[in-house]
Amino acid sequence: MVEKAEAVAVGVSCTDDMLNVVLSDGRTISVPLAWFPRLLEATARQRAEWELIGGGIGIHWESIDEDISVASLLHPENFMRLPNKRIQPAREKRRAQAGRRGARG
Repeated sequence: MVEKAEAVAVGVSCTDDMLNVVLSDGRTISVPLAWFPRLLEATARQRAEWELIGGGIGIHWESIDEDISVASLLHPENFMRLPNKRIQPAREKRRAQAGRRGARG
């Protein structure tokens, strides 16, 4: 079975603390800028100077040398360590619990 491709980015904006990406299927993804320290530290002007790459599969900010894929925004648990444990995928929690059970004997 062939998986349907994820939506691609068609628009990007930033607030002082959020990155907002509009997708081709109408969804908008909003994530904390804290996930991307270069964007967090960038000026509003630098944040506004983005370009879509790969037909919208990613976003590039030349002046701060930052690239972010749409896939990493849609499935952050697969691409980065997130500070909020509630966001961590259930499979990691299950894996950790299985490891503890195995260590007991």
